[in-house]
Amino acid sequence: MSRLLVGPFNRVEGDLEVALDIADGRVSSAQVNATMYRGFEQILQGKEPHDALVYVPRICGICSVSQSVASARALADLGGITMPPNGQHATNVILSNENLADHLTHFYLFFMPDFARPVYAGHAWHAEAVRRFSPDYGEQVRAATAARQRWLTIMGTLGGKWPHTQSIEPGGSTRAIDSAERVRLLAKVREFRSFLERQLFAAPLEAVASLPNEEALWNWHAQDPLAGDLRFFLTLVRDLSLQSLGQGPGRYLSYGAYAQPDGSWALPGGVWRADSARLDVLDAAAITEDATHAWLAEGGKGPLHPLSGITRPEPDKRGAYTWNKAPRLAGEVVETGAIARQLAGGQSLVRDAVAHHGGTVYTRVLARLIELARVVPMVEDWLQGIRPGEAFCVPSSLPEDGRGVGLGEAARGSLGHWIVVQRGRIANYQIVAPTSWNFSPRDAAGTPGALEQALVNASVLDGEKTPISVQHIVRSFDPCMVCTVH
Repeated sequence: MSRLLVGPFNRVEGDLEVALDIADGRVSSAQVNATMYRGFEQILQGKEPHDALVYVPRICGICSVSQSVASARALADLGGITMPPNGQHATNVILSNENLADHLTHFYLFFMPDFARPVYAGHAWHAEAVRRFSPDYGEQVRAATAARQRWLTIMGTLGGKWPHTQSIEPGGSTRAIDSAERVRLLAKVREFRSFLERQLFAAPLEAVASLPNEEALWNWHAQDPLAGDLRFFLTLVRDLSLQSLGQGPGRYLSYGAYAQPDGSWALPGGVWRADSARLDVLDAAAITEDATHAWLAEGGKGPLHPLSGITRPEPDKRGAYTWNKAPRLAGEVVETGAIARQLAGGQSLVRDAVAHHGGTVYTRVLARLIELARVVPMVEDWLQGIRPGEAFCVPSSLPEDGRGVGLGEAARGSLGHWIVVQRGRIANYQIVAPTSWNFSPRDAAGTPGALEQALVNASVLDGEKTPISVQHIVRSFDPCMVCTVH
């Protein structure tokens, strides 16, 4: 038995360190350490409730809109405020703009460049991987970076800037859209669609999103294994057995993504249980955070619901190894992300792939790409649904005392904000971010978090200091560590 400390990781948002116990060339156990404390939950205490919308976007430079939307929902819940339909549509366009940009960034800049590494030089596809995905100068990396830049100009129009966009309010979006502007925005969406259909999928979005199962996916792949970057990824999956790498806990959480004016979600939420292929209704009251192995005070009360949560550093705490608490749902470890959204949202291909392989490197990345194909047409529909001349935002007033909850989906998964207000000031503000779920430490029972479980049995080659299999698994979750240590 030996121990290997891996970190910091490149091409990961924020600071991450992983301690691996290794036996017989494989990981036998892992501890995941979010190494930096930032303290936003403490900063917010004592502030006026509306001030949260200034602070929370600054938690992160790549998930700032997601934080704004969750905070706005918590304040809307606190004040009993309902967005008008135009505001809901505009908010969804802004949020999806950020989320889909993150998916594109993950695939082309964070995940695929690993396959251009010299460790894979003996594989027949390696030269093509270098041509497409080498950092900075890979042909597809450069094309995707340019497409991402043009896509994010939508954010500039609707949000004024990105990151740290300030146009989201409890009552809607402060930036109205007129008829001429809607036409220009639709043109930008269709330009992004064109990039995806030509480069990523080499097929219409609807054709990819409607693939019913794995058999259909692999038949589609066989038509031309190198046409488009999704097919190229599938070629790597088969050659490297990525469908067996990084097995998660088998339970998947989604709060629901992209709220609709009628109160539904464009991508419905719930808890998908792979062992029984069952979708359970989410009981948000069953969410707790366990600080047993975090450098944070426990308050002598055991795991706490976020409305009662404590954020107080205890850097010399015995038995702790991370600044991340351990979120649990009714005491269970869950995984969150695009894979959870597609499972809860009934996407048949992702459900079939997870039924065959579980939550792995392959199925996490596949779900993220399928989500791109599914959501871009939704963005077109939301823009078409806007009624110029009608309200985009309604005035909002907040009570002197009360509680609010804002649940939603960031690119990386389920994001929740909980606020307690007393005498017009924030008495408590707790955030549980997607990577808090996925990269959680052990809880009081010693149960590892989702990534800690997924790393078990990963291969470690002789002499590897940063095992390539570990990098694939970590990046398949697309972590955002700065949100984790908010």
